[in-house]
Parts: sequence; structure tokens; C-alpha cells
Amino acid sequence: MPRRSRLFSLSSLTRAYQRNLKAFARAARASTRPVRAKAASKLRTAPRKAAVAKMPSTARTPRPAGKPVPSRGEWMSGVAPGPAGARRFHAYVPAGLALRPGEKLPLLVMLHGCGQTGRDIAAVSRMNRLAARHRFVVLYPEQERMANAHGCWNWFERRNGRAEAEAATLLAAVDKVARRLPVDLARVAVAGLSAGASMAVLMAALYPHRFCAVAMHSGVAPGTAESAATALAAMHGRREAHLPDPPAVAAAVAPTDATVLPVSAPAALPPLLIVHGDADGVVSVRNAAATALLWAGALGARAGAIRTLQRGQRYPMRVTEFKARGRTVVALREVVGLAHAWSGGAAQLPYSDPAGPDASALIWAFAARQFAK
Repeated sequence: MPRRSRLFSLSSLTRAYQRNLKAFARAARASTRPVRAKAASKLRTAPRKAAVAKMPSTARTPRPAGKPVPSRGEWMSGVAPGPAGARRFHAYVPAGLALRPGEKLPLLVMLHGCGQTGRDIAAVSRMNRLAARHRFVVLYPEQERMANAHGCWNWFERRNGRAEAEAATLLAAVDKVARRLPVDLARVAVAGLSAGASMAVLMAALYPHRFCAVAMHSGVAPGTAESAATALAAMHGRREAHLPDPPAVAAAVAPTDATVLPVSAPAALPPLLIVHGDADGVVSVRNAAATALLWAGALGARAGAIRTLQRGQRYPMRVTEFKARGRTVVALREVVGLAHAWSGGAAQLPYSDPAGPDASALIWAFAARQFAK
């Protein structure tokens, strides 16, 4: 009977969490009606005369529930088994790379938010366009509805170990992609939106030696929730942030690449980019500052002066950089007027605001600087 009562409580709080997200989605649809994109099932063999292969993701023909669409390139789909069970993924490889002998590419892991899929975050962020321009692979893992009915990554389920199990499973997906594609495991970054951002920063805290950079867009500060019962308070910025202890043993997901540090070796946290809107009514912007201070404290970094930057008519943003030994290790960008949406994302899609600064460009530029070091 106590177990049934606990499960009922967790389920109720999870539904309350989702009601907040659904309310935002309804508001977004009221102002910008979402439009589905048209897919090309085989981009590599699409006729050159067919304009649909180059159409932006605002075409009206519904796409099949398979792979993300945006830019020309090749898709590899697969399933990665791990401690949390199996998770599907899609990996985007730009077309026409003409790799040199032995050349390997950087990898960016993109984690979707609640109510999204890998194809949704690909369409909203348009990260594949940057991948085609700058020669990197993008991995889009997908949450299983059996693991979370609303498609959320279980970043908050730390008391029962589900959060850590999912983080390890996502890491297994990275390793599986690296075995099948020319990916450089020494140049991997992870980013996400909302629940995906919360999972991304948790992964980076648990496995700092596996990532060169992490980007958190509208996410919750790490360590602020242990269960669904504490998730809402964490989202509202009413819980204290703290870094999780890294796992003692992770042999099941340890890389085989000799250039990557073993799991037992101490490693500093990877540099962190935070993007958050100050008008976010789903995840409080207080999480952004809390995460920045927590990460900077662990790296011994100090905050510089706050600057306000604006490009054209896009929303302005307040920028604070935290530096250690002359190097920026935490970059906090609070976007003025941005709600719970991908900043600078594709128009007419949920959880996307094209009027904000281009978060995808910011994320790649930040990651690329770390890859070059």
C-alpha cells in the first residue's frame, strides 16, 4: 500500500509538471501556428530538379514519424542498449564530406525537451545546417514513451537512480555512433533544451572526461531535484543546486579510444554555455545563474562584468563570462524577453522563437573553441 501511494504521488506531480509545459505550448500555438515539415526519405538520391529536397522545414506536407529532416545529408538510425534499457537515435552526417584518410569528425549530441522528438529539435534548432557548413556529426537520441509518458528525459529521478541510468545509456549511444561513423571521441559536446538541457548538464557533471563542452538551453540546475516530487520546485528555482558525485564504475559505457581518460581518473568539468530567457514561465531563469555559479565555483572561475549585446532587431542578451587562468569556462547568456523556447529557432514551430539570438550558432561556436584547444 505505501508503494502504491508513493507512485500515485509521483504520477500526480509529473502530470502537474507536464501541465505547465502544455500551457506554454498552447500559448505558443495561439501566436504561431505550428506547421509540419516535408521529408525526403532518401536525401542522397533525391533528383536535383525536385525543389522539395531543398525546401525549408515549413512545407505543409506532413512528414513520416521516422527521421528528422532539415539539411541535405545522410542519416544513420540505431538503438543503443544501456542501464536504462534501449534508446533509439538518429545521427546526421553532412553530404559530400570527402574525408581525408584517418580523418574523424567532432560530434554534437542534441537532447530534445518534453513533448519533442529528435526530429523536432533538429527542425527547431536547424543544427544540421551548421553541421553541413562546419563538418561535424549531430546525434539525436530519443526518449522512449515507456520510460516517460511525455517524452521527457528523467533528469529529476536521481533518488531511484533512473537519471544516472539514462545518462549512462545516452553515453552508450555516443560510443555506438563512434563505432559506426568516423567520430572523434576526443571532440564531443552535448547540448539540450529544457529537460534535454537538464540531462545534458547532468551527463557532463557525471562524465566530465567524456565531453569537451556542454550547452544548457532553458534547463534546470543540476542536483536540484531527486524525484518528481521535487522537480517542480527545482524548475521554479526554489531548490539549491549541487554537483552529483561521478559514478565509481562505468565500465559498461567506457570508451575504447585510448585518447580518452579512464572513468576513474579525476577530470575537471567541461566548459559550459548557458542560454536562458528572462521571460521563461516554465523553467525559472534563476536556474541559469545558479548553474553558472555552481560550475564556476567548481572550476575556480571569477565573473567578469555584465555586458549587453544585441544584433539587429533580435532580442538583446546580458552576457556574463566566468574565467579561470584567462580562459572562459562558463558563459551565461540571459536573453531579454525570451520565453521557454529555442532562441533564434525556426519560425512557426512550438518551443521556438526566431526573434532571439541564434542559439545554435552560439552553441557551435562555443563548442568549436573547446575542440580547438
